Amino acid sequence: MLKISNFERVCMVVGTLLAGTASVQAQTSDYPTRPVRIVVPSSPGGGTDILARLMAKKLAESMGQPFIVENRPGAGQALGINVVARAAPDGHTLLMAASAIVLNQVLSKKTPYDTLRDFTPVSLVATVSNVLVVHPALPVKTEAELIDYAKAHPGVLNYSSAGTGTSPHLSMELFRSMAGITITHVPYKGTGPATVDVVAGQVQLSMPNLLTAMPHIKGGTLRALGVTGPRRASGLPNVPTIAEAGLPGYESVQWYGLMAPAGTPAPIVARLHLEIAKSLASTEMQAAMATEGADAVGNKPQEFAAFIKSEIDKWGKVVKTARIEQD
Repeated sequence: MLKISNFERVCMVVGTLLAGTASVQAQTSDYPTRPVRIVVPSSPGGGTDILARLMAKKLAESMGQPFIVENRPGAGQALGINVVARAAPDGHTLLMAASAIVLNQVLSKKTPYDTLRDFTPVSLVATVSNVLVVHPALPVKTEAELIDYAKAHPGVLNYSSAGTGTSPHLSMELFRSMAGITITHVPYKGTGPATVDVVAGQVQLSMPNLLTAMPHIKGGTLRALGVTGPRRASGLPNVPTIAEAGLPGYESVQWYGLMAPAGTPAPIVARLHLEIAKSLASTEMQAAMATEGADAVGNKPQEFAAFIKSEIDKWGKVVKTARIEQD
């Protein structure tokens, strides 16, 4: 029987490692080598889909291969999310993730994916603020007046949301908790009907996204008291953030970002981030984002990863404190 010396064993291991490294370098140096699909885990026409198509167009122009948006809605976005979690980690399948990827996880222990374990964050693409709105008949004109009114009339006010566990619901629960008030949640099947019933006076307040609420605010059928993000909205310069209007530390945004399957080689992630950041820095892209009510971001992979972890921690506490259960 042929004996192999320790030296030969070391040489074989080193050779294998070098061959693997050379293979990865070959795969990443000319990336992408074929069309790249961006999976959107929701239906066409929503915010995730709109932003995915904006990014796909820019990335195709800069990277020399088609970037194709593939809508895979279902199971509260879990269907499309799982498609990417199981995909080959070669950069040719990406996920346009939204806040729901985190919210689903903190709401249910049965979520079939782990955001931090199963994905490699590439870049946060954009954020969109919600806005605290009330029916004009409610005798409050500021956030402070709303809080005082709610404390003087505990349990009287009702607020609508797009459904249990959605961003408008959890944003309002964070507000309720920090303000120390008692208000009642009325879930709807979608942001549209939830907002329409505030306009009609069926419920008194809500926290829809800016894109949905803006026409009603401009038309005077809703009164805006505060935006949920870290900065005032360009379309509502006279409306303060909720934090500056009386609840320091409050922040809640709907966010959208590109993610790859776990194990995607670092050079591919770095290349994607570079191209995303370049496109989001362009005047054209920032104008397109602003039209959709979004703020372009384009942060680094490690910054996006830290942001996701902070979102899991924050909303996990809100869900636990409010004892929210998924429908």
